[in-house]
Amino acid sequence: MKFLDQAKIYVKAGNGGSGSASFRREKFVEFGGPDGGDGGNGGSVVVESDGNLNTLIDYRYAQHFKAQHGKPGSKRNRTGANGKNLTLKVPVGTQIYEEDNNTLIYDFTKANERFLVASGGKGGLGNVRFKSSVNRAPKKRTVGKNGEEFWIWLQLKVIADIGIIGKPNAGKSSLLAALTSAKPKIANYPFTTINPNLGVVYYDRKEFTLADIPGLVQGAHKGVGLGDKFLRHIERCKILLHLIDLSEDNLVKTYKHIIQELSSYDKKLREKKEIIFFNKSDLFKDDEINKKLADFKNMIKTKYEIISVFSNKDIQKIKKLLVKYAS
Repeated sequence: MKFLDQAKIYVKAGNGGSGSASFRREKFVEFGGPDGGDGGNGGSVVVESDGNLNTLIDYRYAQHFKAQHGKPGSKRNRTGANGKNLTLKVPVGTQIYEEDNNTLIYDFTKANERFLVASGGKGGLGNVRFKSSVNRAPKKRTVGKNGEEFWIWLQLKVIADIGIIGKPNAGKSSLLAALTSAKPKIANYPFTTINPNLGVVYYDRKEFTLADIPGLVQGAHKGVGLGDKFLRHIERCKILLHLIDLSEDNLVKTYKHIIQELSSYDKKLREKKEIIFFNKSDLFKDDEINKKLADFKNMIKTKYEIISVFSNKDIQKIKKLLVKYAS
């Protein structure tokens, strides 16, 4: 399924139906009184979060959404039918913004939440409503109110227990594929992953969600390499898993580069719990790994694990460790 994490759409609630201005016309009633019914209310536009969705792709080509208008009232005090509400389904993690794409209206953080985004217009009044002791045959009636209409932005921020971050080609997609049943595109060149991928890890009768966030390059917080779009998905991850390629020339510099990009985008990201994995240990001997990690041990006082995504033993160790962090 194609991934889309932002869409601008136009929503229009239904207009209320007009009231009726009619009078009783019966064979033996010479001066029949008013019997015009009220108009029906217009349908509203409701947005609902769906736990089975993970993309906004449905809103790429269809951008205009209109609820049904209310029906006009009619004679014999019959009220017009209300317009049907229109429900728009979005993934959990979707935020609704005003047209400026900056003012937050609502944030869906769990499945089956509903939010009324545009209210339908109220139906007009029939002339029977205006009957009084002074005016026995009113012709007055009111038209229905217009429903609300405006443009809104939908923005999806992936919600996951653990987000895998790192430079392009660090092995993030391979790790996701090894830990879950997800099937991300994997190849030995940067930017294979251009959209976040989600998977669920099952271990020891427990489960947690894992997100493969596309690689972060220098200047990502400014939008380089679409980095600003990637970074907003990291905001929703509870724990950050730094995956670093042991083939990198300077492991400290690589780690600090990722930290700098996170801090530049939002300093709150640095408050998240983090895990560091050094990947591709199968390419080096133990003494080579120790030599490469010597400076890192001295300069970065954060615990780390040395792994290979192609080692089944390591994968089991990773699952055990991650389920402990995520629970």
